Amino acid sequence: MDTEQNPGQLYERRIARRFAAFDQDGDGTISREDFSTAAKRLLTEFDVSFRSDRGQALCDGAEAFWQGMAGIADVDGDQKVSREEFLGGAVKRLHDHPERFAEIARPFLHAVLAIAATPADVERALLALGIADVPAALSARTLPTVASGQVDEAAAVNAFAHYFMTE
Repeated sequence: MDTEQNPGQLYERRIARRFAAFDQDGDGTISREDFSTAAKRLLTEFDVSFRSDRGQALCDGAEAFWQGMAGIADVDGDQKVSREEFLGGAVKRLHDHPERFAEIARPFLHAVLAIAATPADVERALLALGIADVPAALSARTLPTVASGQVDEAAAVNAFAHYFMTE
C-alpha cells in the first residue's frame, strides 16, 4: 500500500483538521454555537464565571470572532459555515492576508490569554477545545513569552493566524 500523499491530499487533511477545530459540536458546520461552546469550555476549564469581566470578555470575543468568520465565509447567509465555504471563503480569502484573520481572532485570543496566560495554560485551553495532545503541547510550548512568563499576545495572535491560514 502506498502511504505517500501528494501536496493536495496533505492540504486537504490540514484543512479538515482546522475546520474540525472550529466545529466544536461536530455537526459538519461552523456556527455561532460552536464559538459559544468554545467559550463555555474555556470558562469551565479555568473556573471563570460567565458573569465576571473575564467571562464576559471571552464570550464577547467569541461572538466577534464568529461575526468576522461569518462575514467572510458564510456565502449563502444561512448563519453556518460549511466546509466548502470555509475552504472557499475563509481559507482562500485570507490566505494572502493572514493579518485580516488575526484582526478577526484578536478579541477572542486576547480574552483567552487573560485566563490562560502561560504556555501550560494555553496547552490546557487547546486540550479543552478538542485539540489533540501532541499538537496542543507543541503549539503551546513554542509560543514566545514575555519576562513575566506569560505568552506574548502579539506572537500568539500571529501564530494562530499563521496556523489557520497557511497551506
